[in-house]
Amino acid sequence: MGNNGSSPRLSQRLSLLAAALLMAGTAMAQDTAYQLDIAPQALDQALNALAGQTGSRILFATDIAEGRQAQGLKASLTVEQALQRLVSGSELRVQKTGDGSYLVSRPKDDEVMELSSVTISGKAPGSITEGTGSYATRSSSSSTRLNLSSLETPQSITVITRQRIDDQKLDNLTDLAQATAGINVFQGSYGADGPSLYARGVVINNFQIDGVPTSSGLSNYLQSTAIYDRVEVVRGATGMMSGLGSPAATFNMIRKRPTFEPQTSLTLEAGSWDRYGATLDTSGPLNKEATIRGRLVASYKDKNSWIDNFKQEESVLYGIGEFDLSDRTLLTLGFSNQVQNNKNPLYNGALLYFNNGQKTHATRSNHITIDWTYYDHNLSNAFASIEHRFDSGWSAKSELSHSWYEYDGMIARLTGSVNQQTGAGAYVQPQGRWQSEPKQTNFDTYITGPLSLFDREHEIITGVTLSKIEEASPGYGGSLTAGSGYDGYVTNIYTWDGQAPDPNQHTKTSKTTRDEYQYSAYLSARFRLSDDTNLVMGGRVTDWKRDRDLLTYSSGATSAAKNRETGVFIPYLGLLQNINENWAVYGSYTKIFQPQGHWVRDINNSPLDPEEGTSYEVGIKASSNDESITSSLALFKTEQDNLAVWSGGAYTTKSGTKTQGVEFELSGEIAEGWQVSSGYSYSVITDSTDSRINTFLPRHSLKTFTSYRLPGTLENLTIGGGINWQSKTGENLSAFTQESYALLNLMAKYKFSENITGTLNINNVFNKEYIVGYGGGSAYGFFGDPRSFITSMKYQF
Repeated sequence: MGNNGSSPRLSQRLSLLAAALLMAGTAMAQDTAYQLDIAPQALDQALNALAGQTGSRILFATDIAEGRQAQGLKASLTVEQALQRLVSGSELRVQKTGDGSYLVSRPKDDEVMELSSVTISGKAPGSITEGTGSYATRSSSSSTRLNLSSLETPQSITVITRQRIDDQKLDNLTDLAQATAGINVFQGSYGADGPSLYARGVVINNFQIDGVPTSSGLSNYLQSTAIYDRVEVVRGATGMMSGLGSPAATFNMIRKRPTFEPQTSLTLEAGSWDRYGATLDTSGPLNKEATIRGRLVASYKDKNSWIDNFKQEESVLYGIGEFDLSDRTLLTLGFSNQVQNNKNPLYNGALLYFNNGQKTHATRSNHITIDWTYYDHNLSNAFASIEHRFDSGWSAKSELSHSWYEYDGMIARLTGSVNQQTGAGAYVQPQGRWQSEPKQTNFDTYITGPLSLFDREHEIITGVTLSKIEEASPGYGGSLTAGSGYDGYVTNIYTWDGQAPDPNQHTKTSKTTRDEYQYSAYLSARFRLSDDTNLVMGGRVTDWKRDRDLLTYSSGATSAAKNRETGVFIPYLGLLQNINENWAVYGSYTKIFQPQGHWVRDINNSPLDPEEGTSYEVGIKASSNDESITSSLALFKTEQDNLAVWSGGAYTTKSGTKTQGVEFELSGEIAEGWQVSSGYSYSVITDSTDSRINTFLPRHSLKTFTSYRLPGTLENLTIGGGINWQSKTGENLSAFTQESYALLNLMAKYKFSENITGTLNINNVFNKEYIVGYGGGSAYGFFGDPRSFITSMKYQF
């Protein structure tokens, strides 16, 4: 097909563009003067800001920066000049290392060391993105839990930074997934169930908060980005870090932290369909010595929709406190609460095909909600952690967290086969009342540090993760299908306005309880075999069990299901070879083991066997300008057995499936004031007969977004935009075929003063109509969002 023929040329052009940009960045002299604009603030934040504005790699130990303040900089300076000014008045010294990085240290420190091995996972210097203005970060830990740069990570990884979240108005995890290269969002409702996220042809079920796994049953798509500094997305299998996981991807959400200097921002927004909102974010020290620091984020949004009668209200509250128990010991306490209430959510798609196979030529206006439906969510989390840095250079951290999620909804979908002439044949099918309160408790502890072996310095991390999920769900009766006695028949779909009898499914008919446990231990290490060769290897051993009991009130009958997996070993192996200081090639290998979700059952209501398989990846990575520009090209292959596929009202498994593809990504500051994040993905999944499956996912997709701060007299203006394109989907389905399409999004931002910034976002500029999912049978589909705008005003002080 046409799309297949164009993909090699597209990937070649993107690769050539990346190479040209990287070589141009490498050629830039490191003593270049930069136009800097850094506010007075805590030293660690000032150093991170300098790294972001100059693209330099600046290394420093966390303890030497704590409690120190830095003067503001607004001048044209080299990196070394700026560093000298930031540390002026202290005993700290600045050194330029052999690889072009800069080290800030005490005079008594005799060794110039790579600090990624001695810092808490996820908190290495240069990893925090808030305040950097960058679309890239210097360090991530989601792949192996070791703090590694993009060039050192033997896997495909995308980091959505705070700046990009703000520029694109990515308010929740679903928005962020839609903007992330290699991620496909399949929409099965609006305001009811969450969307399904896919990577490399497989559904994503691995989510983490600060590196600690959180259950996919807690509806992580609700997560508000207002409380996060960045989100790290690792594509491919990450079972070593997640314990159990699919070969799709892992979303690791990194929380915002308190700051040493007071800072407050108030953001007001308004947009299409009566959308209004406000967010307050305040942070700073709570005592004179700044040994106690806190941060509070509060957000509220109220909006209608392009879907008639659908209304959504949501609120977010997040608080975190840090307590310096000593110079080397930090206690952190925090909580979050996110509430989303949906009135008249859309759970049925628009009718796309009549029963004679003819298209209905439906448009977005054909989406109709059922008048008595609702879906409310309440997601809370409390956490506490303690971390300590030892004199030996080792660090340890333990975290205890507890999440509880309450949801309650009455939903219905439109099904049935409709006659083109009469409009009869549709049926409103109530899905019952959905109510539950799942809870998850996690304990995670690990220790990390340097290891001297054969006259070389290596890094190692080892830890234990314990998790328990509890859920008690009342049943209110199942789906009311045609012939059940419920009068859900639609006489004429052409004149139907969404009215249907309320089924009043409020009487409890059953109770289901579920207890799920996961206990695992892991070890990961990076061995420097030579100056240019790194070996990353490790593994995780997991015990997993699930107990599920069902009590039916009418008969008093009970049924129980027990699933056990003991001693499951997930190995990980990655090898990186530096070609030079800017280029590296890598390969990685890991196993896959994923128990099916408790809802994944066959036609006899029996659970399916766990998914198992192997994942391989090889690629080339590059960075320039001290990692302010990074790019990667990856080839991957996954072999999988017991893949769950929805078919005919139940799940079946397919063995011998293969997923193969290629991914390319480029991100960072390619010129002064010009930020880019762009990624292309091709993947196809086939069964044991080489027939393509999951055809609702595109083979090809391209996602790109860029922003540019204008120079000279227009320096207060930043303009940006991006394109999301995907190839044709649904080729093998009898219905639901979506041709390839592209969406254009635009952004403009203006800095009115040092404290006030205004932003305008316009999404789907050309008002493209496209389908993002189907429901109610293959004849019904969901349209994507039409053109919309959001304007916001941010006041910082």
